[in-house]
Amino acid sequence: MEKWSIKGELILNCSCTVFCPCVVSLGKHPPTEGRCQGWAGVRIDQGQSGETDLSGLNVALLLDIPGNMARGNWAAAAYIDERASDDAYDKLVRIFSGEARGTTGLFSILVSQFLGAERAPVSFEREGGKRRLVVPKRIIGEVEPIGGKEPGKEVVITNTEYWIAPDVVVAKANQGRVRAFGRVWDFDGRSAEICEIDWRGP
Repeated sequence: MEKWSIKGELILNCSCTVFCPCVVSLGKHPPTEGRCQGWAGVRIDQGQSGETDLSGLNVALLLDIPGNMARGNWAAAAYIDERASDDAYDKLVRIFSGEARGTTGLFSILVSQFLGAERAPVSFEREGGKRRLVVPKRIIGEVEPIGGKEPGKEVVITNTEYWIAPDVVVAKANQGRVRAFGRVWDFDGRSAEICEIDWRGP
């Protein structure tokens, strides 16, 4: 199985009304609304899978989790940057479905229903502290860090065992709209997070 690595940034917005309890409970505490529904965006600054360059591509994810994250039975889908070559597309689907093992390997255990992967124009932009993800007609999201006591300094939960990243910036969604795979979600004002990622496998 070939080696792969991804460095970049991940943003996530979910249905929790306050900051995601999964970060510190590692999925053992239930989501605030009983189930977790959310979307995520990944900006790949540097990425490689075997001989295939993944740098500069974006990926969007849809996640629908019926209860405690650690109990599995997730439904998930992926939107892969339409700029990806056929080879890069295949490699990214393997990584984000968990098939490529490594950091994202738990998807292969926790996701019982992979709704599919589609090519799409996935846009991931940053303006100041705001991050914006757009998959036209499917996902429109914007998140930004919450305010802290010291102006201009992010509120960060550090040194966690959270699988996405050990340091998580606490954020909120200015906009979080999903219209995809039979899901119609509006999570404006709900929990969000921003993470610098350094993933690899197998």
